[in-house]
Order: sequence, then structure tokens, then C-alpha cells
Amino acid sequence: METNYDAIVVGTGISGGWAAKELCEKGLKTLVLERGRMVKHVEDYTTMNNDPWDYKTGDVITQDTKMKQAKQSRTRYTVTESSKHFFVNDLEHPYNETNRFDWMRGYHVGGRSLTWGRQSYRLTDFDFTANLKDGVAVDWPIRYKDMAPWYGYVEDYIGVSGENVGLPQFPDGNYLKPMEMNCVEDVFKSSLTAQYDDRIVTMGRTAHITEGTKPGLGRSNCQYRNRCRRGCPFGAYFSSNSSTLPAAENTGNMTLRPNSIVHEVMYDADSKRATGVRVIDTETSEVFEFKAKVIFLCASAIASTSILMQSKSDRFPNGMGNDSGELGHNIMDHHLGVGASAKYEGFEDKYYTGRRPNGIYIPRFRNIGGKTDQKDFLRGYGYQGGASRSSWMEAIKEMAYGAGFKEMIQTPGEWRIGLGGFGEILPYHDNKMTLDYDKLDQWGLPTVTFDATIKENERNMRKDMQQQAEEMLTNAGFKDVQGYDGDYAIGLGIHEMGSARMGRDPKTSVLNGNNQLHDVPNVYVTDGSAMTSAGNVNPSLTYMALTARAANHAVEQLKKMNL
Repeated sequence: METNYDAIVVGTGISGGWAAKELCEKGLKTLVLERGRMVKHVEDYTTMNNDPWDYKTGDVITQDTKMKQAKQSRTRYTVTESSKHFFVNDLEHPYNETNRFDWMRGYHVGGRSLTWGRQSYRLTDFDFTANLKDGVAVDWPIRYKDMAPWYGYVEDYIGVSGENVGLPQFPDGNYLKPMEMNCVEDVFKSSLTAQYDDRIVTMGRTAHITEGTKPGLGRSNCQYRNRCRRGCPFGAYFSSNSSTLPAAENTGNMTLRPNSIVHEVMYDADSKRATGVRVIDTETSEVFEFKAKVIFLCASAIASTSILMQSKSDRFPNGMGNDSGELGHNIMDHHLGVGASAKYEGFEDKYYTGRRPNGIYIPRFRNIGGKTDQKDFLRGYGYQGGASRSSWMEAIKEMAYGAGFKEMIQTPGEWRIGLGGFGEILPYHDNKMTLDYDKLDQWGLPTVTFDATIKENERNMRKDMQQQAEEMLTNAGFKDVQGYDGDYAIGLGIHEMGSARMGRDPKTSVLNGNNQLHDVPNVYVTDGSAMTSAGNVNPSLTYMALTARAANHAVEQLKKMNL
């Protein structure tokens, strides 16, 4: 068995797939390690064509699933009978909570790239300068100009549908044609534009092919089935399995090894470099050591940080790269579950075709200067939402029969629209994860304990998120407006970030501006761990751009013999 490589990539999700593609295409013999099982594109999407009636209880969360996947089920809409196999069994993979933390995980090749929400947005200069401007945490070591070409590079490759709208707080990109709004969404868009001069409605920017093709295994147009969390046999949405991993495989430079838990990065004190990783084979329980010149940790924010915490040595008694003491701190997410809904009177003769896997989007309009600045909270939020006709299922509630019943179940209900807020969480030092060596998992490794909550800034923001959603729907002429602020805990946004943050000063951060550990330059961390602040948009596009940028830097440094 080969144990020496040019590069090692840990993780096969959004970031890991990109690291594998970039390093392999640049000529590095690369070992890609995944702790979970193999999932082959199309072949292993076992529920991709199932209908709700193919399940005894329908495609819902069952009581049995809640027992085995209690924490995974907190998302409510995610872990159903058709998708539960892409989420972990919480009994087999436990973690601990000082405060509730909803840690959603998928241990398999492709990771959460198979189940992500696919919303793809760029951070802005507002985001990259926010900490410095507000005196919060530490300054990002990079700016939008450093990222812009890499955002474009990634967008061109994965395929993102959307439209350019010319807002500085919502940067334009390289987009395929946007998906279509339905008639009620069009009305809302027009009404909002007439009522407000500081906000717009656009289609969500989503990593779905809407025209042409993109690189990968037969990637073609979205079929509007909205069965995305089961794996897409058309490769219409971007995933590691359909795109970046096949690209890496095609180079002949990738060795993919599933069922391999990386738990330690090995360190050589003389060279001041990492030498490789230690791995537990989940099928045989054997321990292996693999060596490489450069290592990319892309296992997701919590997992990558756990590996660094376990990588202890005389030089790093508190975990590799943790001279600052910031490793595991500053955990962020996006807070959601707040907004408003309303009904629309009219268009009873209108409906829509297909199941669009996307919605409308209202970009940030708070704290971007002038009259938009708020006294009660820093940063901002956007809205994701959409309009639809309520379900025929209402008829089942009635004990009806005969001709009237038949007519009822052939007529859809009223039009309704919803706006869900999506806000930034500040990077608080005391929002943290730790390792518990008294509670070990089945592999004898320490379990993670979370201690993180939203605070006053987010609570004040949530009040505004609900109030503005209610106001916009009312002013746009919608009826029966109902606001809500539901059950939220950190993790529910499924965007864990910040546990090994980037920064300019090794005394206050873990990574430098190229995603390298300050004190171990041949170790790169390019997943959500690296985020210095969260922004208010879905972060996966940023992870991909950071990864492509870091891989390019690593290869350049290898050529210069600096690693």
C-alpha cells in the first residue's frame, strides 16, 4: 500500500472536492481521505426516483428515525425517509451540548455537498472589513479584491443561476439564466420596488445548471423535481460526486480512500512542518500513517478543528497551530427561523409547473451606510422565501365524499407567500467547542462538546427581521400577515464557521491570509473553520473560492521549495 504522496486532502465535501480537483489538476499525487462510506454518483442515490407513497408512512420523519437521528431531525425538513441515509446516526456518532447545538453531519463521500441548500453568494467588502470597522474580534487578512477572481473561477465551473442587480452589498457574478418567479412573486417584486428605494427582490442564486452543461459526470439542466437531498442523477446541482471528484479522478493523480478517520496531523519539530496524518480504518480498526508534503484539512469546521486539537506535540501541547488559544473558539452560524407569511387574494386561475428548487431573495439593506445604519444591532440580514398555492391535502381533513369531494381535491388552495430572515452572528470568543476525553466515541476518540448561543445583537436583529418582513408584506398589499420567531439554536443554519479563524496576527488567529496555519505553513484549512466573520449569506461559495485560492498558493510554494 502506498503511504507517501505529494498532498493529502481530508474530507470530500464542498471544500475537499475542490482541494482534490485543484491539487490533482496541478500535478500533485493526492490522497483524499473520507471518514465515511463510498457514495458513487447516480449508482448510490438509492431514493432518487421514489415517490412519497413508496414509504409506509409517507416521506416524513418517523418516530424510529427520531430515535436514531434525534439531533439530525431538529432541522425538521431535512431528515425524512428519502434522505435519512445521508445523515449520521446520532447514537453511533454522539456529541455533547452545554448549550443546544444542532450539528448536522453526513459521513460519506461527498459529505454535505449532496444535501446542501445550494444557495451561492459572494461575501462583500462590507463583510471583509466589518470586524475592523466595528471593533469586533479580529480583522480579516484578505479583502473582496483578493477573492473576486476566485469567486468567478468557481462560479464558471460549478454553474450558478441568478441575475446581476448592481448592488455593492450583493456583488454581481458569473451567472446562468435565473429561474423564473411565479405570478405572485412577480406581484411582490413589483410592489416592493414601488414601496421602497433601498431593497429589491431577485431570484435566489443557486448552484443549479439552467442552461448548457458543466464539467463532471454528464451534468445537465435542472429537471425541477426538487429531490435534491437524495442526490441528483442529472448532476444538475453541483456536488463533489458529480463534478470535482470526477475531475480529480480523471487526472490519474487521485487516490480516494473512504472509511478512513483522520484523527491527527503528525509534526516534525526539526523541520517545523507537518509530515502526514494518522488514520483509523473503520472497517478493520487498523491505524495507518500517510505522509505528504502538504495537507489540506477540509473535513468541515468542527471536524477539522477537532483534528487540530487532537494533534498534540511538545511544540503544540494544546493542539496544532493553537499558540493563540483561539482554536475551537469564535463559532458562528447564520440565525434563521424568523420572518412572516401572508396570503394573496387573486390569481385563482393560475398555477405553476415543476418543483423549483429555489426561491426569491431580498438582499441585505441594514447597516450599509447612511439611513440604513441601526442603533440596536450590528451587521445585517437578507430574506429567502417564495410563494405557492396551499395544498390539496386540506381536503383530507374533511369527512367528505361524492362529487363535491372530487371537485375539492382537484382545486388547489389559496396563494401564500413567506419571507424567512437569514442573519449574521457575530464571532464571540466564548462561543466554543471543546473535546471531552472522558466521553470517547466507538473509535476511542474524544467527543465534541458545544457551548455557543446567540446574544443580544442577534436577538435585536431578529426583532427587526420579523418587523420588516411583516411591514413589507403589508405594504405590498398582502393579507392576513403573520409574523413568527421560531425555535433557533446555533447549528440549525448548518453553517458552522470560525473555529480556526483567519487573521493577520498569530497571537489572535489560527490561519494566515492564505489559509495556512501560522506556525505550520504546509497545513491549509479551507472549510468553514477559516471564517473570520460570517456575513449574512450562505457561505459555501466562499469555502470553494478560498480552497481554490489556497491550492494555487500551495502549489506555488511547493515549486519554490517553501513547504
